[in-house]
Amino acid sequence: MKILTLSALLFLTPAIGFSDEPPKYEWDEVEIDEIEIGYGLALRDVDGDKDIDIILADKSTVQWYANPGWEKHIIARDLTERDNVCIAAQDIDGDGKCEIAIGGQWNFKETIKDGAVTYLVAPEDRTQAWTPISLQHDPSTHRMHWIKGADDSYTLIVKPLRGKGTLDGVGKGLRILEYFKPEDPTSEWKTRVVGDQLHLSHNFHPVNWDDDPEEELIVAAKEGVWYFDRVDGKWETRQLTEDFAGELRDGKLPGGRRFIATVEPMHGTRSAVYLEPEDGKGLWEQSSILSDALVDGHAVAIDDYLGIGSDQIVVGWRAMHPKEPKSDPGIKFFTPLDDSGTKWREHQISAEEVAVEDIKSADLNGDGKADIVAAARQTKNLKIFFSK
Repeated sequence: MKILTLSALLFLTPAIGFSDEPPKYEWDEVEIDEIEIGYGLALRDVDGDKDIDIILADKSTVQWYANPGWEKHIIARDLTERDNVCIAAQDIDGDGKCEIAIGGQWNFKETIKDGAVTYLVAPEDRTQAWTPISLQHDPSTHRMHWIKGADDSYTLIVKPLRGKGTLDGVGKGLRILEYFKPEDPTSEWKTRVVGDQLHLSHNFHPVNWDDDPEEELIVAAKEGVWYFDRVDGKWETRQLTEDFAGELRDGKLPGGRRFIATVEPMHGTRSAVYLEPEDGKGLWEQSSILSDALVDGHAVAIDDYLGIGSDQIVVGWRAMHPKEPKSDPGIKFFTPLDDSGTKWREHQISAEEVAVEDIKSADLNGDGKADIVAAARQTKNLKIFFSK
């Protein structure tokens, strides 16, 4: 097991809960597999043992790794002719074991026919092959999430990268679709449109910002970050930011104020922090630029990695484009130094050894601190960074 010791330069204010004595950061880095691409990660309990497992949608396989030994179980192969591209995993029926959906048939610029949505039916022994069920879909399937409804039910939200028949964000908007799982998953899944006004949307994320149990969505797009909420059974939307965003996640500062961290634009160079307005209305204020030197930024993960009751930010980039001049990929860790979200301390967790395709976070070992799981494309590895 390799231990990464980060320099003890971080000054955490009393507002965050530490003394003025700078702490020492250590991460236990564990490489658990050699992979092909690592398009999509999910961290859920697959087998019902109450441990959080790692689920990966790789190029042509879907597999999960059993916590704590990380034994690999391939549960699907060659679901489509082209690559898998995304995954959604959630316990939607309350039995303590997650259900899984996969997006595939990935073709970056094709917007007429390619794309796929597949629901996987688990066998009694979840280490064996799962049964795929193909669902109707729009072209350019790119990201998906299960989201919670008012009655503890879940629906599947699927978002394309581009609108049908469009090129570079010019033309009709992409359709974000909500899928309703029937009791018999082999029968027809009804759908409805969540929204169709955005173009070139790389990522999105479920949130729960209001008083009802239903989850909402924040969506990164060419038109900025947008918020989607179900009101009286219908989806309503409002704009939060204006700059082209590719990645996004939400969190809370030490004082409790909500923020969003982004990568801008899609596959971009900049990571920014936006603060929710005090009155909850209007556009969100950009409080800080975390970094403007990313190369092909591709992931944001916000969680409490320090176990202090508020959130920190992890940003990953893969350095695939542009190919010249050659740049190193990496993962950076940002910690707020005050309640305002204007000052952040930066640390490099990883560099050329992990070319990030996706990052997810969860407390994998039950120590009260979130850990980082990174899937990497050019370096072809799957790694855990355990927060110490």
